[in-house]
Amino acid sequence: MNRRQALQATALLGTALLLPLEKISASDLSTANPPPITPEEIAAIDAALGKKGSYKDAEQVYTTPLPRNDLKMKIKGEPVPIPFGFGGWVSFKKTTDGKSAMVMSDTVLQMEEVNPLISAAHANGLEIAAIHNHFFYEEPRIFYMHIHGIGSIADLAKKYAATIRDSKLFPANQPAPSTPNPITGKENFDIPSLDAIVKYTGTVNGPTYKYTVGRTDLKIMAMGVEMTTNIGLNSWASFAGKQGDAHIAGDIAMLQSEVNAVIKTLRAKNLEVVAVHNHMLGDNPHMIFLHYYGRGDAATLAQGFRAALDVLGKKPEKTGGMKM
Repeated sequence: MNRRQALQATALLGTALLLPLEKISASDLSTANPPPITPEEIAAIDAALGKKGSYKDAEQVYTTPLPRNDLKMKIKGEPVPIPFGFGGWVSFKKTTDGKSAMVMSDTVLQMEEVNPLISAAHANGLEIAAIHNHFFYEEPRIFYMHIHGIGSIADLAKKYAATIRDSKLFPANQPAPSTPNPITGKENFDIPSLDAIVKYTGTVNGPTYKYTVGRTDLKIMAMGVEMTTNIGLNSWASFAGKQGDAHIAGDIAMLQSEVNAVIKTLRAKNLEVVAVHNHMLGDNPHMIFLHYYGRGDAATLAQGFRAALDVLGKKPEKTGGMKM
């Protein structure tokens, strides 16, 4: 950085400190797109994990799914499929300057698996960003742990693989996929009507149907990486069951000022708020994630999800504030 750039950076920092944290925009933080992950780097990830992932060119993110197919999940005593919300993942993305990269992961764990994985992550130079629930009523009890790290793609892939190698998360430790059920989310749900309500197109994943919606109105930076849809900055809704008797579970990605408006909206739509927490450390602005659950007619549940999305990006209402 030359003297002129240093002065510009100092001036920018001074301006940023005068702004409310949530008002710091994309142009305030970074204007560069990250360089792509190379075929050689993708090959290194695949070799480390023993499984192929998928690449999102628009975001320059490479993601490998890590579903817990060894588990038989129930909610309120009723079986639910793993794609409903029990599939973990690990993603890789480069910093905007291309000098480093991030690994970000959401892992699906039984209670007794949490602390051994913490120790393994720390032993391999990775960090824990969050540990929390996503559900009520599930059997067995499941917790979700977010793991992150910074380094080169190849090094991060080796560290992450070493971290999960002795756990059920590692692809080689998972049972072989069972024969797919011919009845999929396409048959279970009236997809055109749900898409019309949500105003997005979802994805069929086995017997489930899922929406994943990014925060394109925001630019969130963490450790030099722009946090985008496929590296964990998204709101989602997953449907299991059938159109007339469905489960919905999901997550809403919110600014701090949006949290209580979203909670109020979900409760007005008779959806249960399950958890409110962070997923990331060092993100700017800081994002809060809310998990919710509901049961009923799929169209009615979809209306609740859409109503929560409608809150996002709106100017918060003025209130009298807390009185002590």
